[in-house]
Amino acid sequence: MSKKGKALVAISSVLLIILIVWAVTNIPEVPTEVRVPLDKRVVNFDGNTISEEKDGRILWTINAENIEMDVDTKDASLTNVKAVFNFEDGRTVELKAPKAVFIDKTHHLTITEGIEGKSSDGGKFSCQEIEWLSEEDMLAMKGDAKLEYEKDKLKASADRIESTNGFKKFKATGKAHFEKGN
Repeated sequence: MSKKGKALVAISSVLLIILIVWAVTNIPEVPTEVRVPLDKRVVNFDGNTISEEKDGRILWTINAENIEMDVDTKDASLTNVKAVFNFEDGRTVELKAPKAVFIDKTHHLTITEGIEGKSSDGGKFSCQEIEWLSEEDMLAMKGDAKLEYEKDKLKASADRIESTNGFKKFKATGKAHFEKGN
């Protein structure tokens, strides 16, 4: 092989090595963005209300700044919610929270991200999450759950506080603490 041929092979080899190194160092990163499947059909509502009724009585009503509902499953994601839960004795529990999710198949409602609320009989409460368990007609406060009734001088805190009657009677579990009276 001549000097020109050897030089051409050497230059080609160097260019091939540079091309391989460039290709390996410039591999694109996997995108972190989660994409919604194209077959999911979603409807958005601004300033709307959903509710649940049982035996002619409205159990709860939620007003939301925005509702995003899956057309096929009827599951809904709600933002900036104001909820009212109605109990058989006429008492109500009202709350505000940034987010909620409603699963239509089970009628399971979860309200999240820091909840502040009050009951019509003077109770105040706060927690990180509230679940409405439809089968038991139960409200369950979870995550740093706190309940206070000034007129009864009662304070309770726990990991979970649940009630089937608007916290007139309740059950506290996990790191529970109670104060009654002075």
